[in-house]
Amino acid sequence: MLTDFNFRIIMEYLPLFLGGLKATFFISIVSILLALATGIIACSARISSIKALKYPAIAYIEIIRSTPLLVQIYFLYFGLPTLGLRIPELQTGILALTLNSGAYIAEIIRAGINAVEPGQLEAGVASGLSYLQRMRFIILPQALGVTVPPLLGQAIVLVKDSALLSLISVAELTRAGQTMTSERFMPSEAFFTVAFFYMCIYFVLKALADWSQKRLIFREAY
Repeated sequence: MLTDFNFRIIMEYLPLFLGGLKATFFISIVSILLALATGIIACSARISSIKALKYPAIAYIEIIRSTPLLVQIYFLYFGLPTLGLRIPELQTGILALTLNSGAYIAEIIRAGINAVEPGQLEAGVASGLSYLQRMRFIILPQALGVTVPPLLGQAIVLVKDSALLSLISVAELTRAGQTMTSERFMPSEAFFTVAFFYMCIYFVLKALADWSQKRLIFREAY
């Protein structure tokens, strides 16, 4: 079987795959940072007592979590132009990944906030700290520390989900495999290479998640 596997073609298309890998890294990093900011804002609004903030945040989180990412991408790419708003492919992909992961990150952070001991919140109130001060100095530092491993897990999901952007012609890693397949009709070689690069990204992020988990356990132990 391996005798029919053409490594020469892979080397020929290696610059294309490396370009796709670079694009995947760029899309993933930008989307992760924006999703983290979106998640923090959405979580803050979700747990707020102000109804004008709380209920829109709940609606955003539930709508995103109850619909497939592919549908969200298609709505932004094909639906918005019919409403008079056209966004380029790359920006559409980043926006879709940001909104999708932001909703899940909001719930991850909310779970971390709920894990903070109520006594610490009462101590903050007794010390005269305002709501924003309690969030900044007591709640968020502990919540973010507890939620680092699941946040990195969500980052891994986002990287893999970026493959869906190939369906709207974003020149990322999976799109490179599609290009090679259409030009040389060698899907085994093309998507073996794509899978290999995604596995490399996964193991790097998994190692980072494991390292952060060990750091968290060590800090709690001492």
